[in-house]
Amino acid sequence: MRFFLSCLLLAGLLLGLLAGCGKKPAAEVTKPENAVPVVAVVPAVRQSMDNSITLVAEFRPFREIDVMAKVSGYVSAINADLGDRVQTGQALARIEIPEMGDEMVRATANIGRSSAEVQRAKEDVRRAESASEMAQLNFNRLTQVAKTRPGLVAQQEIDTARTRALEASAQLAAARSSLTAAEQGVRVNRADESRLKTMFAYTRVTAPFPGVITRRYAEVGAMVQAGTSSQTNVLPIVRLAQDNLLRLQLPIPESAVPYVRVGFPVEIRVPTLDLIVPGRIARFSGQLSLATRTMLAEVDVPNDDLRIKAGMFAEVLFRFATKENALIAPLLALDGEGDQRKAYVVNAQNTLELRELATGFETSDVVEITKGVAEGERLVVSSRTALKPGQKVQPRVSNSYGTGNSYGNATEAKQEAKRK
Repeated sequence: MRFFLSCLLLAGLLLGLLAGCGKKPAAEVTKPENAVPVVAVVPAVRQSMDNSITLVAEFRPFREIDVMAKVSGYVSAINADLGDRVQTGQALARIEIPEMGDEMVRATANIGRSSAEVQRAKEDVRRAESASEMAQLNFNRLTQVAKTRPGLVAQQEIDTARTRALEASAQLAAARSSLTAAEQGVRVNRADESRLKTMFAYTRVTAPFPGVITRRYAEVGAMVQAGTSSQTNVLPIVRLAQDNLLRLQLPIPESAVPYVRVGFPVEIRVPTLDLIVPGRIARFSGQLSLATRTMLAEVDVPNDDLRIKAGMFAEVLFRFATKENALIAPLLALDGEGDQRKAYVVNAQNTLELRELATGFETSDVVEITKGVAEGERLVVSSRTALKPGQKVQPRVSNSYGTGNSYGNATEAKQEAKRK
């Protein structure tokens, strides 16, 4: 019994020792009340500022169309294939219309027939003119005799001569009308012939402008409809794109619209080719889209060496204004709007100061400081909800925008210069 009680007492002591080893002192669990907070800061630096925007657009051909046949028929030949470069007026395909030859023969025959009718009508006019002159002359003679020697010529004879003269005059007028109709018939038949010749010329499909064939739709032997047909299954011949001149269509945001004008210079970067080319705004719509609040503008890009391909992406830089040697700070460090701007500044003693600032030129990420902060002073960019003026902090320099940002690059360059 005594041995059993001793074992229980020893087990209790061991459990107490193990529980005591698992606990930490209270001083290690709770934080000290006077801990110094760590804040992210960025120094104010001097550099040039650009009020600019960069828009991404896709190169498009200056002109691009599906070349259609102007007449319906069978494709008898295709003279241009995918990737071929063509010039204005160059033959792209030939359309065969079997019945057009018969129509040309008929039109030629109609012209010959109408021309013969004109010649016959002219002969009729000449005969009618002769008959009219003889009838009129006979009537004039009888009338003259009746005046000089009354009673010699019967009145019935004079009336008959007058009637014959009037009939001859009417026949002359009819002959002249027939001649006019025959001449008009010749014009109609010649117009039909001219139409057929024009339609025959349409069987030769040509390029309306210089460019490159980007797609072929039809093959030899395919039946194609005229491009003016109302049918929905009209088959184009080829697709033609003008690529020696490209265009960029840019959605200009509402804030930048007041700066846009024809001839405004832009910088075009082609990342795929590591190429930078200058450009200018060629045209713009003059109104904003209600859906996107942007205005469409176009930039024409010469591409004589054909280095840039349609479909490549471009970064278009608009510089609306520039200011040199400005003292700048990130917008992230400022509180307030307009003229009511404030910022926390960490002084040389690592104490917070709440400064009222005067600002000037402003971009999408940085702002010019004209009053309230000196070059090199550190502005707090981290959360400031728990901070107060006069508080001790532990500053840690931060690049809030990454190395790709102009402000971040300038800050890193100055810090590297100081280290050297």
